[in-house]
Amino acid sequence: MAVENAKVLIIVNNWGIEETELTRPLCDLKAAGAAVTLAAATLDPCETVSHDRYEGETLTPDALLSDVNAGDYDLLVVPGGTCNVDRIRVNEDAIAIAQEFAHEGKPIAAICHGAWLLVNAGLIAGKTAAPCRYIRADIENAGGHYVDEQLHIDDANGWRLITSRKPADLDYFVDAIKKTLA
Repeated sequence: MAVENAKVLIIVNNWGIEETELTRPLCDLKAAGAAVTLAAATLDPCETVSHDRYEGETLTPDALLSDVNAGDYDLLVVPGGTCNVDRIRVNEDAIAIAQEFAHEGKPIAAICHGAWLLVNAGLIAGKTAAPCRYIRADIENAGGHYVDEQLHIDDANGWRLITSRKPADLDYFVDAIKKTLA
């Protein structure tokens, strides 16, 4: 598969998304020719923030979390933002989407707090991840291994997990997604 033929799903809550952790993968993957779908809890505008504090860009979702299926996509992206992921990690549709991707052996890319969803989805046990340091205990308590790296790729348990810590790591994160799709 080439990036130009790839179908990527990005899932978010409708507010509290770390702006660059959503917009960089979204824009960079679209620019590379991938078909990218932004799915959210509702069809209301998605309000992003910068550093969990300052108002950011607002984007319109393409679909509802409840209406998307892992079988239609090649890769899942879970952006961070503390409030964003705190909400989607308890959203039954978001949990089911992550579980479907993993069970189908499809890659999941999570940045910053994004890996929190994988904890709640029961997918982090046996995996090594490099999320933000604030969820280290959650990763470890769920049976995962935490590393402090700009990028970590783990292929254990039959599916690829791509993780990065923060917005400063986005070049590595997006590049790893592109290489995985290529």
